[in-house]
Amino acid sequence: MQRILIIGNAGSGKSTFAKQLAQKLQLPLVHLDKLFWQDNWKHISREEFDTKLHTELKKEHWIIDGNYNRTLPHRLQHCDTVFYLDLPATVCLWGITKRVFENYGKTRLDMGGNCEERFDQQKLLLYRNVFAFNRQHRKKYYEMLKKADHATVIVFRSRKQISHFLQKI
Repeated sequence: MQRILIIGNAGSGKSTFAKQLAQKLQLPLVHLDKLFWQDNWKHISREEFDTKLHTELKKEHWIIDGNYNRTLPHRLQHCDTVFYLDLPATVCLWGITKRVFENYGKTRLDMGGNCEERFDQQKLLLYRNVFAFNRQHRKKYYEMLKKADHATVIVFRSRKQISHFLQKI
C-alpha cells in the first residue's frame, strides 16, 4: 500500500479515514477538495486541477481521498490500493450533519482556502446528492473497480468495518 485511493459517498468518512490511515502508514495525504477549492468556495479551473492532480499522481507514495468522478478512471490507473466506503445513505447524511455542527463557521483542514462550513442552499443540494449517490454511482464504481485488476480493492459497508481495519494496522 503505497498509492491509495479512498472513495465513497459524501459524509461516508473518506477524509477522516484518510487522515487516520496516513498517520498509521506514514504516507503523504492529498485531499482533492484541498486541491480544488480556493477562498470563499471558488474553485480552480479544470485544467489547473488536472495539472495539480497529475503532479500528485507522479509521486511515489500517497493517499488521495475524494471522488471527483471525472478523474477517477485516471487515478485508478496510478493506484495500488482502493478503499471504497460504500455506506448507507442514512449513515452518510448523519456524517454530513455532524460535520456541519462540529465545524460550523470554520474551514476544515481537508478543504482548500477559506471555505467555512455552513448550512445553506449548497448543503441542501449535497443532502439530495447523498440520497442519489448509490443509485447514480454505485454500479459504475464497482464496474471501474473490477477493471482495476492491478489494485487491491477493499470495500467497507459500515463504520465498524473501518474501525476494525484501522485497529489491525
